[in-house]
Parts: sequence; structure tokens; C-alpha cells
Amino acid sequence: MSTIGFSDKLRLVLKLLSMSAAQLASELETDKSVVSRWLNGSVQPSAHNLTRLSALVATRVEGFRTLDWERDPEGLAQMFGVDPDAIPAIRSSRPGAGALPIAIWDQMLNTAAFRGQAYEGFFRSTRPHPMSPGRYCHEYGMIRRDEIGLLRLRMGNANVIVDGWMIPLHGQLYSIAADVQSGTLVFGIFNGVGASQVDVFDGLTLIPGFDKGRSPTATGMICERIGNLSGDREADDRRFEDLAKQGPLAPEGSIPEHIQAHLARDFGPSHVADGGDWLLNMALSRSMTRGPAFED
Repeated sequence: MSTIGFSDKLRLVLKLLSMSAAQLASELETDKSVVSRWLNGSVQPSAHNLTRLSALVATRVEGFRTLDWERDPEGLAQMFGVDPDAIPAIRSSRPGAGALPIAIWDQMLNTAAFRGQAYEGFFRSTRPHPMSPGRYCHEYGMIRRDEIGLLRLRMGNANVIVDGWMIPLHGQLYSIAADVQSGTLVFGIFNGVGASQVDVFDGLTLIPGFDKGRSPTATGMICERIGNLSGDREADDRRFEDLAKQGPLAPEGSIPEHIQAHLARDFGPSHVADGGDWLLNMALSRSMTRGPAFED
């Protein structure tokens, strides 16, 4: 629970108060974009604004003080007279609740708290089309920290949605997600970068094939940022839903040749003899993963 940041607590408090971000901005007489940055974790309130925010909460919750922001979510809920067990976000944040019993769970939460913001945003993926040799397909995704503290991934096209997590660890980005319609799982390992914002990342994804036996199929994938989160969760959800309505097939000729070569590289016994790759990989030395162009 120590990994829960101020933005998570502020979202919880707004829910407990039945207050929108716009209403909070209005009552504090500040710009909505400022509140949005508090909510998405990009900045924290100054000492002056935190005092004003605490005073506003105190008009609804008697005795609320600035120091109470140090409470964990269960303690905050109790201050509002709400049973923590009645709040799904709190139940799911408890160790082992709603999560796989992974031995490095705490490490995953800590890394997401430290590096997660760099990956939040809207992305478009490109990968070889599994059923049309020579063609490519796109998915449209949104990455955003959830109530647990992990990076939530929603991705799809033609209204087929994949829902799961992106997990930054040791300079890489791991994904595990489920196709909510078919119930199949998809996985990925991507190259990371130590930038304050990640604009492009690439790696490999493992999916069930489209043949009768749903054969395991691995392909290269590159994901490019197409937008940032607004801080308004409902508006961001709507934007994702609109993006995910788009068809999967990339227009013929729309994928640059260097991207095609990057994603559909030759490998295997004949190529290793010529100095090429023995296995399908996305070597860091060839990675296109990067932060904003203005960063070193």
C-alpha cells in the first residue's frame, strides 16, 4: 500500500465525495488542467494548493487535515465513514487480492510507481498480419495506471478488445492480457528506455494463431504514441473506445520499408550461417524504442 501515490488517493477522495475533476477545479478556483495533472500523477499540488484542497475536503469531512493525505486508502475510506471492503479499488489493492500470486509483486508495484508514468498514453501498434502475408495490422491502445498501481492496458481494433497489464521491470516492459471475447491470453516482451516519456517501444508478442489449432504465434511489434492522457478518465475511456472501432488492416503501402524490415526479419538456420539470427528476437542494439525527439 506504500506504493499508492497522491493521485490515487485524490481519485479515491473525489469518488467518496461524488465530485468530478471539473467541480473540484471550480471550487478551488483553479484551471481544470491543473487538477488533471494532479489526477494523472504528472505533478503534485504545491504546499499552498494542498492546504486549500485539504480545507475544501474538511468542509465535507469534519476534522480532515493536510496530514490525512498520508493515510492509506483504507484509512481515508474510514474517515469518510465508508467500509473499505465496499470499495473494489481497495479490495483489489490488497496483497494477493485480484492478482496472480507472483513472488515479485511488490517489485512490480514499486517499478510501476517509479516508471509507469512514462508509458501512460494512447498508442498504435503495428505488426505483421497473421493471415495475410505481406500485409500489416494495427491495434489501438491506452496505457494508464489503475487502482492497484499497475499499468492497465486496453487495446483493440474493430471493437475486439484486449484487456490486461503492462509491467515495467529491469529496463523492459512485459505484457499479459486477455481477449475479452474469446478468452484467450496474449503476451509480450518489449524494450524499454529510461526517458520521462516513452514515444515508441518495440518487442515481440505471442498470440494464439488463427488456424484450427490456434497455434502459438510470435511476431515483432512496434507501438507508437499517438496521444497523451487528458486526466479526465471518462473522456480518455471514450477516446479509446473510438480508436478501437477502427479496422485492423493497414492500408497497402502505408508501412514504411524500414518498419517492415524491422518487424519481418529473416531468421533461422540458413540465416545464422550468413551471420544472421538463429531465433526471432528484437535485439536492443536494433531497437526503435525511444523517448521524445528532444531528449538525449
